[in-house]
Amino acid sequence: MDWIAIVSGFGVGAIVGLTGVGGGSLMTPLLLSVFKLNPAVAIGTDLWFAAVTKTAGSLSHHQAGHVRWHITALLLAGSIPASIGTVALMHFTGVTKGWAAALTLTLGVALLLTAVTVAYKRVWQSVGLRLERWIPEHRKPLLTVLCGVLLGVLVSLSSIGAGAIGATLILLLYPRLKSHEIVGTDIAHAVPLTLVAGIGHATLGHIDWNLLGALLIGSIPGIWIGAQLTRKLPEKLVRTLLCVALVSAGLKVIT
Repeated sequence: MDWIAIVSGFGVGAIVGLTGVGGGSLMTPLLLSVFKLNPAVAIGTDLWFAAVTKTAGSLSHHQAGHVRWHITALLLAGSIPASIGTVALMHFTGVTKGWAAALTLTLGVALLLTAVTVAYKRVWQSVGLRLERWIPEHRKPLLTVLCGVLLGVLVSLSSIGAGAIGATLILLLYPRLKSHEIVGTDIAHAVPLTLVAGIGHATLGHIDWNLLGALLIGSIPGIWIGAQLTRKLPEKLVRTLLCVALVSAGLKVIT
């Protein structure tokens, strides 16, 4: 099973390297279907997987000057308290069948939302430019914090949303940012959020540490190779395949 985990980590890492998204949205369904983890443990394990794998990316974007730290700070002002509050609620109420059902439903919905954001990536910027007419500059900080709250709850319940959905929300509010600034800001926000949510799930016993280690061994070279392949494979083809996988996984989880 360790070899299966290493190969799985490599595959997900390669897709992340190719597209920049798909880590949590593919890893969690994989943990459920291949490794037969219950939803809570799958989500907790994936949160740590995301936190570790995205740390290097965050440092790289910071060194390149791609991170808009004031936007990252506003997102974290909403997402960290929301994440802590969500996990605290799980602590106080206990991990009951009701929570398991809520986690599964949230996971399925998050997968479908991610598929939509990936499929219509180019549309969101034009939508954001139109929204600029209706959103004054002084309201953007509050809206950014509220987006952080939404991401904090979504990521804590499903481990999904800090990547594609987070980048889309940033693009809608700040459509004039360059693409590498959106990616860098999104990754910089994802690392502390997934780490805090992951620590919360760890206190609930929701982490398979041995499996996590094997996944990370495979993901590190996978991300590097995927990044090299971006020059050879058409982005449209890769994103289409990713969308099909996300929709299939989302429908399977919900049903």
